[in-house]
Amino acid sequence: MPDARRGLLFGVAAYAMWGLFPLYWPLLEPAGAFEILAHRVLWSCITMFVLMLLLRRGPQLRAIWRDRRVRLLLTVAAFVISVNWATYIWGVNNGRVVETSLGYFINPLVTVLMGVVILHERLRPLQWVAMGIATTAVIVLTLDYGRLPYVALVLAFTFGSYGLCKKTANVGATDSLTYETAVIAPFALAYVGWLGATGGSNFANHGLGHSLLFMTTGIITAIPLICFGAAATRVPMVTLGLLQYLAPILQFALGVLWFHEDMPVGRWAGFVLVWIALVIFTVEAVNHRRRQLRLAVEATTAA
Repeated sequence: MPDARRGLLFGVAAYAMWGLFPLYWPLLEPAGAFEILAHRVLWSCITMFVLMLLLRRGPQLRAIWRDRRVRLLLTVAAFVISVNWATYIWGVNNGRVVETSLGYFINPLVTVLMGVVILHERLRPLQWVAMGIATTAVIVLTLDYGRLPYVALVLAFTFGSYGLCKKTANVGATDSLTYETAVIAPFALAYVGWLGATGGSNFANHGLGHSLLFMTTGIITAIPLICFGAAATRVPMVTLGLLQYLAPILQFALGVLWFHEDMPVGRWAGFVLVWIALVIFTVEAVNHRRRQLRLAVEATTAA
């Protein structure tokens, strides 16, 4: 199989698994979002350390520890992704799967907005149009929900912040996730211990199968990440950028068709506006990249 096709399959697998997560988290109930998060962190930490040993990436992990700037960035990333994970699990297990999908639909636009505010990047005209339509969509959805779609906004801004930290740190996905889970693991262990001591733990109270499901949270976290890493080295960034919409599309479909969440006219209108903004944003980004590549080829030829 050609390397590019293999990369495409890895990418589809990664985003499909992320998109199907809403089917997984309810299986861990009656545990609450924070207990599920704590177990996800602990079992992910164990899984990632085993993976690091198998891949012999100890030197890369030590390099993170020695670099104070990278260490600080990944520590911030660890706390931000913890908020993201907790919000997502809570949203899925509280009947807000559609709203969680909105968070990941608008994430690319939020990431661009953060680039403008934090990195002082400049938007191109069509990017401004997309941002304006997305803002209108948030207003429409706020009126429909009777409140800000805070689950979606928290997911979008935390994941955007996480991406910014990771981009600035410039560390491999496996190495960084290992460090991030190790940073949060003591807090997660303390919380799980407290639940056990106070009789509030659900880990061993609902049968062996339920306990084993808790233990798979590490593998469930690691496998899509490994597939994503394999895809990132084999397919163009434009392809990877388009694939990222697969996860929220699946989440949205599950919310509407599987969980039968309400979708009144106002909510449909808000989502349609978001999709229009994403089409404009994506087409503009693809065309801009093609222009840049064409100019680079012409400059090379002229030289």
